[in-house]
Amino acid sequence: MNNPKAEALRAKLDVGRPALAMAAHNPLAAKLAAEAGFDAIWGSGFELSASYAVPDASILPMGTHLEMMRAIGEVQQAPVIADIDTGFGNAVNVAYAVPRYAAAGVAAVVMEDKTFPKDSSLRPGGRQELLPVGEFQGKIEAAKAAGDMLVIARTEALIAGLGLEEALRRGAAYAEAGADAVLIHSKQKSPDEILAFCRAWPGRVPLVLVPTSYPQLSFADVAALGEVGLIICGNHAIRAAVGAMRDVFRRILADGGIAAVEADIASVADVFALQGDAHMRQIEKAYLR
Repeated sequence: MNNPKAEALRAKLDVGRPALAMAAHNPLAAKLAAEAGFDAIWGSGFELSASYAVPDASILPMGTHLEMMRAIGEVQQAPVIADIDTGFGNAVNVAYAVPRYAAAGVAAVVMEDKTFPKDSSLRPGGRQELLPVGEFQGKIEAAKAAGDMLVIARTEALIAGLGLEEALRRGAAYAEAGADAVLIHSKQKSPDEILAFCRAWPGRVPLVLVPTSYPQLSFADVAALGEVGLIICGNHAIRAAVGAMRDVFRRILADGGIAAVEADIASVADVFALQGDAHMRQIEKAYLR
C-alpha cells in the first residue's frame, strides 16, 4: 500500500487500545479534533448534511462530500475516514468514487449495506432495506480493487431487526470479501446487542463501533472486549456546534448586546490562529516586495 495515511490508520487499529476518531463537518472542526488529540477524523455524511441543513438521505452530491474530505485532510495530519454511505450506488459507482477519495488523501472509506439512496440509521422510522450479501460483497471487492486505502464494511443488520446471527453472518461475509474492518451499529439505548455481537465475533478483522446511542459504554469498556480496533464519535462536532451557537444567539438577543457572551466564546485571536494567520504573515514578510 502506497498511502501513508492508510498505513498510519491501519497501525492504529489495535484491539487492545482502540483508535479514537472524532466526527467533523468542515476543516475547522477537523483541525480542532486533531488538536484535541484524536487519532483520526470521521468525515461524517450526517454532519455534512446537517451543516447544509438537509436530511442525511443521499441528497448532497458526491462531489460536495469529496471536496470536503480533501479540505479536511489539507489542514491537519490525522487520517481521514470518509463516510461514503452506500457508495453512491452500485459496485460501478463505488469503483468510480473510491479512486477519487484516494486521490484526495483519504485513508479509509466506510460503506454500509443498505440500498441507495440511504436513510439515516438513527432517524425514527427510517427505511432499513439491506442489500443481498453477495451484492454488497461485490461493492467491497470493487472498492478494494479501485483504491489504495482501507475499506470498512458497515452492516445495518441489527438496526433492520434481522438479529444477531444475521449480523454475524454478514460481518463474516464482508471480511471474507476483503473488508479491513467491520462496523456494527445499533440504535438501542443499551449496549447489550452490541456487546453480544462483539463477544460472538470470530475475530477475522477488527470491529468498529459508533456508540452514539449507548454513550454509557466507555472507551475502556470497549477495549476490554478485545475485538474493537476503532471507536467513532459519530456526530458530536455538529451537536456541539448547534448547542453552542443556539445558546449564544439566544443570550445575545435576551441581553440586548454581545458583552455578556464575550467571556464564553473563543477570542478573535484564537480564530486567527486556527486560520493560520501567522503563517500568512510570514509569507507576506518573506515574499511581498
